[in-house]
Amino acid sequence: MVLKVITIEKPDEINFILGQSHFIKTVEDIHEAMVQTVPEIRFGLAFCEASGPRLIRYTGTEESLIELAKRNAMKIGAGHSFILFLKNAFPINVMPVLKNLPEICRIFCATANTTQVIIAESDQGRGILGVIDGNSPLDVEGEDDIIKRKEFLRNIGYKL
Repeated sequence: MVLKVITIEKPDEINFILGQSHFIKTVEDIHEAMVQTVPEIRFGLAFCEASGPRLIRYTGTEESLIELAKRNAMKIGAGHSFILFLKNAFPINVMPVLKNLPEICRIFCATANTTQVIIAESDQGRGILGVIDGNSPLDVEGEDDIIKRKEFLRNIGYKL
């Protein structure tokens, strides 16, 4: 077995969700969930099929995000993994509906941070072991940081 580190390629401002599923039906179900949950959402999705023709299946509402998803899925190459890039929505807007799709097994991350995917590769194929999401903390928040955090959440409408 060989361990590999794959860096997700994306523009800084773009959020994505990386997960694992178990069925080709994932592609259509995620598409339907996205447009029903956030009508103005722009997204690109790619899914790595693990058996049969073993194709990268894809869908979306914006060609640049679809291409980004296909490129990253090919780099990751782990069976039954999917990657979903988002515009006009944040992961917090769609995570509940994704978690309720019966074929989704796990979500590895949902972030806009620089992300590395830790891959194990064997003679059979590849699997995702985990992710490195962003950077390590530099310190513990102080009183001013707590105030800024609370103000930020209220300014963007996530808390009252």
